Amino acid sequence: MSKQVRIGIIGSGGMARHHMGQLKNIEGVEVTALCDINPSQIALAKETYPYLRNAFETPDYKALLAREDVDAVQIITPHTQHFDQVNAAMDAGKHILCEKPMVSSVTEAHALLERNKSYDKVFALAYQRHAFGQFAIIKDKIASGALGAVTYVTAMQCQHWKTAVAGTWRQDPALSGGGQINDSGSHLVDIILWVTGLTVAQVAAFMDNRGTPVDIDSALSLTFTNGAIGNISVIGDTIVGWHEDITIYCERGAFFYRNGNLSFVDENNVRTTLDGATIPGTRNIDEDFVQVIRGERDTPAAPPICGLRTIELTEAAWKSAADGGRPVRMN
Repeated sequence: MSKQVRIGIIGSGGMARHHMGQLKNIEGVEVTALCDINPSQIALAKETYPYLRNAFETPDYKALLAREDVDAVQIITPHTQHFDQVNAAMDAGKHILCEKPMVSSVTEAHALLERNKSYDKVFALAYQRHAFGQFAIIKDKIASGALGAVTYVTAMQCQHWKTAVAGTWRQDPALSGGGQINDSGSHLVDIILWVTGLTVAQVAAFMDNRGTPVDIDSALSLTFTNGAIGNISVIGDTIVGWHEDITIYCERGAFFYRNGNLSFVDENNVRTTLDGATIPGTRNIDEDFVQVIRGERDTPAAPPICGLRTIELTEAAWKSAADGGRPVRMN
C-alpha cells in the first residue's frame, strides 16, 4: 500500500479543481480539507468531485493549517497571497505545493528561499511543464553538451487573456501582482530558463496594458551571460486561442516546440519529430509532489529556486518597460 498523504487545498477555484481532478487518481491520497473565502467555490468543487464530500470546509486558511489531518497543502490562490500563505504553511510544518508564480517580488522570493534552507518538509512549485517529457528531453540534451552552447532563444505565447479574465482578480494588481507575464506568461519565462540553464544578463522590455490596470502584451529582448541572445513575447489581447512556439538554437542543433509537439535537430543534422501526446516520461505535477513526500523521488520537479529566477526576470522586465524600454542589467 502507498503511504497515505492527506492534503488540504487553500483556494478552491478553477485551477484548484484541476488539481483535485488529478489528486483523485493517486492511490493513497485523501483531500481532507478545503478553504475558500467564497463558499460557492467549495460547493462547486464538491459537486464536481463527490470524493470530496466529507472534506472539512473553512474560509480561513489558518484554520485549515491547524488541522492534524492535513499533512500537505496546495496553495492555489491569488498571487500576492502566496508569500503569507507559504510562510504560514511552514509555521504549521506542512508539505507545500504552491501554484505559480511563487511570489510577486524578488524580495519575497529571497525570503522564502532563505527559510527553505532549514525547512525539513517538501516545498515545491506547480510549474507542471517540468514534469512533461518534451521539456525533459530538451533540458537533458542541452545539459549533455552534445549540441554545444545555446546561442539563440525565441519564445511566443498568445491567448485571449484580456477578455477571458476581465473583471477577475487576475486583472487587479493588488491580487495578481501583475498582468499576463506574471500569470500564464510565468510558465513561459520559467521553462525557458529551466531547460536552457541560461542566466539572463540584461533585459529590455516593452509592455502594453491595452486599457487595463495590468500588462497584457509584452515584448522582451534578452542577453544571457554565456553570450546568447533571445526574445520572449507574451500576447494577451487577441481573438486567437492558446498558441505557443518555443525555438532554441544551439551550436550544433536546435529544438522546435509547437503547441505540445517537439521537433529537434541533433548534432548529425538529423531531424526527429515527436507527438507530444506519446512522448514517454510525462507525469503530472500532483503525482510528482506526492512522490517526493513519499520519498519515491529525491527532489520536486519544480523547486522554489525556479520561483526566484522567474520573478527576477519578470520584475526586471516591469522595470524596463516602466522606463520606456531602457535595458535593465540583472543581478
